[in-house]
Amino acid sequence: MPRPSKAMTIAGSDSGGGAGIQADLKTFAALGVYGTSAVTAITAQNTLGVTAVQELPPDMVAAQIDTVMSDIGADAVKTGMLANSGIIRIVAEKVGEHAIDNLVVDPVMVAKGGDRLLQEEAVEALRGLLVPLAVVVTPNLPEASVLVGRSVESLEDARRAARDILDMGARSVVVKGGHLQGDAVDVFYDGKQLRELSAPRVDTTSTHGTGCTFASAVAAGLAQGMDMEDAVVRAKEYVTAAIRSAFPVGGGHGPLHHFHATW
Repeated sequence: MPRPSKAMTIAGSDSGGGAGIQADLKTFAALGVYGTSAVTAITAQNTLGVTAVQELPPDMVAAQIDTVMSDIGADAVKTGMLANSGIIRIVAEKVGEHAIDNLVVDPVMVAKGGDRLLQEEAVEALRGLLVPLAVVVTPNLPEASVLVGRSVESLEDARRAARDILDMGARSVVVKGGHLQGDAVDVFYDGKQLRELSAPRVDTTSTHGTGCTFASAVAAGLAQGMDMEDAVVRAKEYVTAAIRSAFPVGGGHGPLHHFHATW
């Protein structure tokens, strides 16, 4: 029997099940990858917003990573909510210690409802310590704005931001266009080509966890041996179908339908 592909998510927990490690593990499973996790923070949230956050000590995050990597290992690792600079520093340290090459960095900063998930003091640590280790960074427009230090509100802004984030040391970048008007256009840049991936916008409130899901789908593809561009294209198709197939959950921004292909 062939060895299954494995991926780890290092991220926060979403008690509502739509984003965070819950969305990541659903995505890994839906795409045929065995998923593990290192929890960075516990959030009390639902489709309406976040009501409480408890950040874990960095040494506990490190212990989770060490324990999983020493036994199970990972063909790709995805980071999501890292909360503070102490956690970012320990994650960067462990990426080097365990020689993790396929690192997907989703620079989670703000929840769908506007609640902040990354302390302001941690932005520089994210930019300087983790982005240079990434095989791909996947910011949305507001996150790209923070990373590059200027407003990113148009497709041309997204193109410029992708180039600037690559200059920070990442090997490739996807600036996600969910906040644009009209079709959802993502900008992929790997230093050689700039490609725009477009999908018709779906009229729905079921968009909670789209960023987590997209980054995890990219990580799943890399874990399975896909090249970066193919992994990004499949992730875009998967997320679009998961949004289109979503059913109402809760009274706010509901989750995607991660298992749309099998239900």
